[in-house]
Amino acid sequence: MMQIKKIGIMGGTFDPIHYGHLMLAEQIRASYSLDQIVFIPVGNAPHKQEHKPTDKMHRYMMTMLATASNPHFTVSDIEIKKEVITYAIDTIKELRVLYNTPVELYFITGADAIILLDTWKSYKELVKYVKFIGASRPGVDEHVLKEKIEELSLELGAHIELCSVPALAISSTDIRNRVCEGKSIKYLLPETVENYICKEKLYLC
Repeated sequence: MMQIKKIGIMGGTFDPIHYGHLMLAEQIRASYSLDQIVFIPVGNAPHKQEHKPTDKMHRYMMTMLATASNPHFTVSDIEIKKEVITYAIDTIKELRVLYNTPVELYFITGADAIILLDTWKSYKELVKYVKFIGASRPGVDEHVLKEKIEELSLELGAHIELCSVPALAISSTDIRNRVCEGKSIKYLLPETVENYICKEKLYLC
């Protein structure tokens, strides 16, 4: 009997990717015995960004560099190679075709995004294709979150689990600001990514 692979999907702007992203992915991989985590840098996001994202090829390269040392991590260019706005439902449908074998897809996102899940494009269809893992985040109302999960589970049969992971006080915004201000970003992200930022002169004001 063929063993079904369990694959985690982790999308994000990754501008830049940092140890917070990597630790979250590894903790969830280990906790749920996932075979692989696929990092998917966002191409053109459907929601407004607080800042104009760095060129997508730079973000893709930084994600490649950051994940290279972990054999369970891989990076997909499925979204960045598109010029149109990309939505989770379209990406998941495409991945299901690309794998061409039975797989279980686990969509990793923040617990705050779970609360807004019913605003996503074709979310009723999306919950049929993936299991959601919502990573705990400070400031999320636990009562509202649990109510939303119960509602989605009862109405749509959605499979949503919450995962509590150690919080690292690292953010991409802070890293960008530090580079702009000439401050050190060492130990906030992999050295390979730090070197790439320096070489390509990213985030300079």
